[in-house]
Amino acid sequence: MNVMGIIFANDATLSALTDRRTMASLPFGGRYRLVDFHLSNLAAAGIRHVGIITRHNYQSLMNHIGSGEEWGLTLEEGGLEFLTPYAMSATDNYHGKLEAIHEAMSFLDFGPEDEYVIVCDSAILSNIDMETVLDAHVASGKDVTVVTKAGIADGTKQLDLALKLDDNGEILDIAVDYIAPADYLASMDIFVMKKKYLRETVQEFIARNLFHMDRDLIMGQWQKNAITINVFQFQGVALFNESVDEFYQNSLSLVDPAVRHDVFGRNHPIFTKVRDRVPTYYGDKCSVKNAIVADGCMLEGNVENSVLFRQVTVNEGAHVESCIIMNDAVIGEGAELKYVILDKDTNVRPGSKLIGTPKHPIVIKRGETV
Repeated sequence: MNVMGIIFANDATLSALTDRRTMASLPFGGRYRLVDFHLSNLAAAGIRHVGIITRHNYQSLMNHIGSGEEWGLTLEEGGLEFLTPYAMSATDNYHGKLEAIHEAMSFLDFGPEDEYVIVCDSAILSNIDMETVLDAHVASGKDVTVVTKAGIADGTKQLDLALKLDDNGEILDIAVDYIAPADYLASMDIFVMKKKYLRETVQEFIARNLFHMDRDLIMGQWQKNAITINVFQFQGVALFNESVDEFYQNSLSLVDPAVRHDVFGRNHPIFTKVRDRVPTYYGDKCSVKNAIVADGCMLEGNVENSVLFRQVTVNEGAHVESCIIMNDAVIGEGAELKYVILDKDTNVRPGSKLIGTPKHPIVIKRGETV
């Protein structure tokens, strides 16, 4: 079966965390970036024709992915391609995913006409078997499959796309940008359809000033009875990183072995860029409890319930609790950090105290000294 993948790098804003990077390149889990999960999911299904659509701040993403060899992909036409539809566009205004696909239509023109397309978004990560999703889509005979997750809707979180099913699994309601009650399913922003259907729909919609995948294609066409939709309910862990609070909570959830195993090993390994570092050094006076620690760290202080990326330094007498500490951060002697996200290359002076809350962690920008 011929299949291609499209990954939206996502230009959503997560405070200082995405000031200089796109969502896809946001660090996660000590060694990874969000895009790693989508690349690994597609590659594990044997999909080698993958396009990454991005608009701004994509240099770090390109540096991370490189030639794509870590995921068994090749950077070339018909393989892995970076699609920057607005780089040479007359307008920089972004209206929606359908418009972005239209601007990168040449990507869809490559390969067989009967090819299927899997479209996904970088903000929501999971370890999902795309072959199972694709088989379910083909078996359904419907125009589009939407991958969903139960348990995300809770009456407080606004969902980009929410679906309610009846007892027979048929759709009762679809809503966009909706604070849905608990009996709704949340879209994981993974869609499957035939390439021919996507190309023709995009061309038709753009001609009528319709730009949005969720509002115009899924909900709009369903309300007109002009589309048939298959709903695939994912049973594993799905982490929605659509706010700083969610990113923080999802990062810390990895210290739970059950969550960590599901996200990194449920169906297949998650691959990332290989960077050889020396092992982490644990000093005589350090204490590390319930934490994820990457390689190359120098630990002389106390770390608890936290995620430490590569080459983090925690000096003697420092206390780090419930924190996300990214690459090359240095925490000075006697400093106290609790409920904090330190971006890359940050420096916390000796004796400093940074204390946020579980719902509102303090975020320190990349390269800053506090």
